[in-house]
Amino acid sequence: MTFDLDDVIATKAIVVCCGSGGVGKTTTAAAVALRAAERGRRVVVVTIDPARRLAQSLGLTELDNTPRPVRNAVSNGGELHAMMLDMKRTFDDIVLTHADAERARQILENPFYVMLSANLAGTQEYMAMEKLGQLHATGEWDLIVVDTPPTRSALDFLDAPDRMTRFLEGRFLRMVIAPAKVGGRVGAKLMSVGLNTFTGVLTRITGAELLRDLRDFFTAFETMFGGFRDRAKQTYRLLQDDGTAFVVVASPEPAALREAAYFVERLSTERMPLAGVVVNRVHGVPPAQLSPERAIATAEVLEERKKRGPAAGLLRLHADRVALAAQERRTITAFAAGRADVPLVEVPAMATDVHDVDGLRRVGTALAGGSAA
Repeated sequence: MTFDLDDVIATKAIVVCCGSGGVGKTTTAAAVALRAAERGRRVVVVTIDPARRLAQSLGLTELDNTPRPVRNAVSNGGELHAMMLDMKRTFDDIVLTHADAERARQILENPFYVMLSANLAGTQEYMAMEKLGQLHATGEWDLIVVDTPPTRSALDFLDAPDRMTRFLEGRFLRMVIAPAKVGGRVGAKLMSVGLNTFTGVLTRITGAELLRDLRDFFTAFETMFGGFRDRAKQTYRLLQDDGTAFVVVASPEPAALREAAYFVERLSTERMPLAGVVVNRVHGVPPAQLSPERAIATAEVLEERKKRGPAAGLLRLHADRVALAAQERRTITAFAAGRADVPLVEVPAMATDVHDVDGLRRVGTALAGGSAA
């Protein structure tokens, strides 16, 4: 099946680009957003990429946690905005929005919160979900394109909300904050009788000050637990909605396509709408009729005759290119053979890196089935 990008960007409200690291998710997300804007839609693209490649390709000096307009990229009535997720800023905004002023101050100034908001595994993915929900709730955008975090573990973006809420509501943390919740003499007695051994061990491991910070943080944060869980469920349902499309991005290498196969299966299991698979940086077979074997043999003859000039090098380069293209073709064919119902599009390897709007436009054309030349 052929991937129809123009139908996707005309009919969907959210496009999520996912895949393993290093396969071109950021470039794909930016190209999809640009093409949608050029077709008259008001678009925001959200990157989680710390390398800032999206800002560079769009001609922006920097991106931050607020959508910024991309000037001089679109001229037909559409709008393109871009932003890069600031994990801690997003977490801070949630606290300021959903807690009263005094409780928010207690949370934001707590040393454990400072550590949690910047370093807890899965926080980045969870905050990407939160930011997606925030952007969708504004109603400002015709299309939101999300470049998911660069992670090797498949679909951490989907798993993060459940991991975060399980952490925040876990038994261990309930034990930590139990005395503070009970309060007074009863709380002191509970600490001394029921949790004395537990907290003694924990204090020796972490230190009394960290344990106190931990308890103070979760005592102040507890009223927000339900909101985290509810928003995570809402965003998860949003991702399952017909107005959302997932685009799985891969490269024509066995490991990347195995990861893509897992993504496709997991999306099906979670009932997430898959628009198709993009295979980036595919090498085409050169038009010459010279086989790799004949090219190498000719290069060897030239080298034996001590004619080690550019001709022999070009012949070997040709042989390597044909062999690489043939290997990629076998890998893509094997991936597609068992997935006849999964739309797929190939984006050819570009002669140079994609680093500007014109390059993104060429990628967008290729994603829509046209020539990227």
